[in-house]
Amino acid sequence: MDALILSRIQFAINSCFHFLYPPISIGLGLMLVIMEGLYLKTKDHRYKEITNFWIKIFALTFALGVATGLVQTFAFGTNWARFSRFVGDVFGSALATEGIFAFFLEAGFLGILLFGWDRVGPKLHYFATICVAAGAHFSAIWILVANSWMQTPASFHIEETPIGPRAVIDSFWGMVFNPSTIDRLCHVTLACWLTGSFFVISVAAYYLLKRRHQDLALPMMKIGLAVAFPVLILQFASGDSNAKMIGKYQPAKLAAFEGIYKTEESTPISVIGWVDAEKKEVHSLKIPGGLSFLMYGNPDKPVAGLDQVPRDEWPNVPVVFQTYHWMVVMWGLMFLVAIFGVWYWRKGTLEKKPWLLWSMIFSVLFPQIGNQLGWISAEMGRQPWVVWKVLRTSEGVSTVITAGQVSGSITMFLAIYILLLALFLFLLNHKIQHGPEEIAAKPDELIYRNVYPNQGG
Repeated sequence: MDALILSRIQFAINSCFHFLYPPISIGLGLMLVIMEGLYLKTKDHRYKEITNFWIKIFALTFALGVATGLVQTFAFGTNWARFSRFVGDVFGSALATEGIFAFFLEAGFLGILLFGWDRVGPKLHYFATICVAAGAHFSAIWILVANSWMQTPASFHIEETPIGPRAVIDSFWGMVFNPSTIDRLCHVTLACWLTGSFFVISVAAYYLLKRRHQDLALPMMKIGLAVAFPVLILQFASGDSNAKMIGKYQPAKLAAFEGIYKTEESTPISVIGWVDAEKKEVHSLKIPGGLSFLMYGNPDKPVAGLDQVPRDEWPNVPVVFQTYHWMVVMWGLMFLVAIFGVWYWRKGTLEKKPWLLWSMIFSVLFPQIGNQLGWISAEMGRQPWVVWKVLRTSEGVSTVITAGQVSGSITMFLAIYILLLALFLFLLNHKIQHGPEEIAAKPDELIYRNVYPNQGG
């Protein structure tokens, strides 16, 4: 393999490993705001114990997210120098804004969040929790702005320089609110919230199954389900809006999602199947006119196929088709877990359903797998463009690196990432096995808890 393919593989490995952690941080940030808010509102000391427990897991995840994110930045300069030069004006403004509004906000209040329970007042501590959660969300916003501009570039012109062309911003806000930013930001943020809520559901289910910390696991489960169920509904609507946006601005990507090689009336949607790339056929269970109806509200209107796209601009259809459809499957599995969870919760028999609790324990994997598959389908779906219809991926790779250098770095990264993942899982398991710590309650909290023992549970 040449340096281009190896550089793409290296960046994919870096991206996939890094993206294990930010969705957890962003999702848990929201959960911490809810948990601590319930503690301030109800004075139920269980919520303080739950919040303190999840703050420790948040800190562990946050640290690894920052560390692995730095690798991405260096990769732009080492492997993708021509791309970095081309988008420097765009990325420079977006990522600088991230540093100001996200990292400063998180760094300024993270210490209070972690160590301020007994050093500051409860309202100030809650304010710090909100700021750290907001910082995590702001970080995602500006990263997604930069990535969305690569998908649907807007408000720029190309300037020729002695060392090659570069994109120059005409309007900062035009760049920020490019055609895909809002849809993609909503979709990814909701995915992060699902990651956090199902993490909480999984741990709560484990404690209920093992009959440990049940007085904390019950309200923990209630919070997780209360967030997961409505977010799943919103994610369904967001996915529909996102697909319509892709069909308008990136029709080749949508055609690859559904394996539409030929433009035809009553375009079907595939439920499950596989792609025969050589014969340009899709063998699947199809709903006739399904894609036409979802895209246009008209089951007869044709959806543009790959036959309207030059052959050298086709993405890898089999990979994009499978990753997209398995992402949808992950949503379906989460929805089933949430439906059954809410149903048996309302009946008061959730803890008596071991099959459901086991499903909930493993459900922590569903949003993570969905996140990875979603990014793979989104990024591979825009190939061969690194900036859609402006700069090809082959034009963005560095010219001075060799295949041997890149393959060596891939081996090194894999070894480091395996060790980091093993360390993360070891520490995470240790914290979960240890469980929430009993925190001394103040007299008024003890009185409230004794008078209202079932509040929040």
